[in-house]
Amino acid sequence: MTLLIKGGKVIDPVNGISKLADVLIEEGKIIAVAKNLSTNRSEVLDAAGKLVMPGLIDMHVHLREPGFEAKETIASGTKAAAMGGFTGVACMPNTNPVIDNQALVEFIKSRAVVEGAVNVYPIGAITKGSKGEELAEIGDMRLAGAVAISDDGRPLMNAQVMRLAMEYAKMFKMPVISHCEDLNLVAGGVMHEGYFSTVYGLKGINRLAEEAMVARDIMLAEITGAWLHIAHISTAGSVDLVRMAKKKGIRVTAEAAPHHFSLTDEIVGSFDTATKVNPPLRSEADVRAVKEGLRDGTIDVIATDHAPHTVEEKDVEYNYAPFGIVGLETAVGLAFTELVRPGVLNPGELVMKMSVNPARILGQEGKGHLGIGADADITLIDPERKEIVDVSKFASKAMNSPFNGWELTGIPVATIIRGQIVMNNRKLLV
Repeated sequence: MTLLIKGGKVIDPVNGISKLADVLIEEGKIIAVAKNLSTNRSEVLDAAGKLVMPGLIDMHVHLREPGFEAKETIASGTKAAAMGGFTGVACMPNTNPVIDNQALVEFIKSRAVVEGAVNVYPIGAITKGSKGEELAEIGDMRLAGAVAISDDGRPLMNAQVMRLAMEYAKMFKMPVISHCEDLNLVAGGVMHEGYFSTVYGLKGINRLAEEAMVARDIMLAEITGAWLHIAHISTAGSVDLVRMAKKKGIRVTAEAAPHHFSLTDEIVGSFDTATKVNPPLRSEADVRAVKEGLRDGTIDVIATDHAPHTVEEKDVEYNYAPFGIVGLETAVGLAFTELVRPGVLNPGELVMKMSVNPARILGQEGKGHLGIGADADITLIDPERKEIVDVSKFASKAMNSPFNGWELTGIPVATIIRGQIVMNNRKLLV
């Protein structure tokens, strides 16, 4: 029950730590962070040359259970998370049945205790069946352990229902996670509307489909005082809207997915259906805007929107494939390769986006820092380690990633949950 992490560079923005130090863990809690710690009763984990960070939390994951276990399960999804350096994931409710009541929230929590390799935080649906018509039992789900509400996967088109949801969520101190998409403006599109959609002969989705809903929900958050969290932000206009809202003092946070700061719509020309995501891959200008939003703090969180599908579902013509890519096992490498190494973010700022802010938004007070008494959820990253992405070796059931064959630099090498090492040196121990 005792673990000593020795000789790594500890990065903990909450406590102002960025130095070489040891971390001593007993009974699942951090009891000391200092140089030259020693104990005769500890297992020692050599962290020389590694970054020792508060455990990373992915606040946007589709675990697919119950109902779609062919795509992913709580067991396989959390193993993928552990391989990706994540100590916790928040799972979206678009399962079958939809997680829209107390019993299903409790089911997710109980399954996670038995099957989960990392912590699992259930997100409840905003509306019953995510149909956008009648509010789900938000209070009951909160009492059962739901950390937020969202109809992610389906936009909530009815503004009055969204307003009521925000008012209820405010009472229970829950963030409302919005999938911002106007289906009327999507109009059957399958990729970003622009030069490349014309060249490739694919129906485009105008950026206004996202931005109109971002604007609507920001206005609703302003009149209700609720906490609005914008999921998978992807356009320059959306980033500007969130920036302006924050300047006005509206309680809004936002997340960006690695594929939206790593890829542009040009790659869709491969017609690899792993590039078909929602919102779609955008233009080079949008990618630059997302990176700037991350740099200046407009975008608070990096979240994967891990969306696994079976090979049979994705191995069809582009127009007929479902939206979504897997992201848990490539997120850290992409963040270091595309953001940290080019200087968009420093390691401490990356910790804010992938640990501190997700823990704060999801209300996990014992997570996101390495203070004395904090839960010993810790991620070790080797900033110099290189790895070629090989989807055939993923712990996830799914392989729908456009990053297969990419060389990434900055790889998670250990994942620790409450003092227990669940992944070490790129090998699962659970």
